[in-house]
Amino acid sequence: MMPRASRQIRLKGIFAAIPTPRRERTLELDFSAALELIDFPAEAGADGICILGSTGEFVDFSFTDRQRLVYLGMKRSRSPVIAGISHSSFDGAVQLADEAVSSGADALLVMPPYFFRYEQEEVEAYLLEFAQASGGAVPILLYNIPQFTTGIASETVARLAASGLFAGIKDSAGDWSYFETLLALRKEGEFAVLAGNDRIAGRALRAGADGVVSGCAAAIPEVLVALGTAIAAGDEARASEADSRLQQFIEWIERFPAPVGVRRAVELRGKKCGPPMNPLSPARAGEMEAFETWFREWLPVTKKAVARA
Repeated sequence: MMPRASRQIRLKGIFAAIPTPRRERTLELDFSAALELIDFPAEAGADGICILGSTGEFVDFSFTDRQRLVYLGMKRSRSPVIAGISHSSFDGAVQLADEAVSSGADALLVMPPYFFRYEQEEVEAYLLEFAQASGGAVPILLYNIPQFTTGIASETVARLAASGLFAGIKDSAGDWSYFETLLALRKEGEFAVLAGNDRIAGRALRAGADGVVSGCAAAIPEVLVALGTAIAAGDEARASEADSRLQQFIEWIERFPAPVGVRRAVELRGKKCGPPMNPLSPARAGEMEAFETWFREWLPVTKKAVARA
């Protein structure tokens, strides 16, 4: 299949990392619900979306479903789409990348191979060979998320950036000193730096990050859009209000395994997401009921606050 001509993606602004809806009591992807989630952030003004990242729990879905979601997502989305193609194996990542490019993905998101730990030499070799195998058809974003796989050391990022094979990095570590090192790389050339940890989203944008890839933006896109718009405009009052509201939301969702809180908030916004992948303990289930009550009261007040601040 010949690749569709991709849009010229601008790796800047607010990208919503959306969950992947599934059907009850199966691991089958709910495609109709997924397409609604693709529309939702754009309607609130997000600059793009990211599918099949960690918030999208890509490890739980089959090759076929992942490939079909990218294909349908590209047909549906009015805004640029970053497609997660990470896999535990090199050949798996390359196959997913080929399919995503053929479907017209605007950019690829790739992490080091997950589950087993690797030395930095192996991480660097894996990513360089992946970039060469993908043929440079679309921009490639590195994905640093040491919570779930081998992290990409800043020295490794520097060498990968210097190769010219990568368009940027999504950093979800939440380590501010590491993020500052990435920002220094950005000043040296064309290499986009995006925050993937919502805790530091506001700080990152104020420091000159190109944008954020935000799981929270899947559930509360208005808040992230307001944050990015206000910082870009130098409106610190509105930015502080939006950041404060974002931190309130994070305080709640961090009580649950990722990304359970985001998924439930999405459902409370009237979008189907399906059940979490694994059951909550009785104590966590009780906290979830408290979160639901809080969120229903918090959301309308928050939407007004970030709109007028």
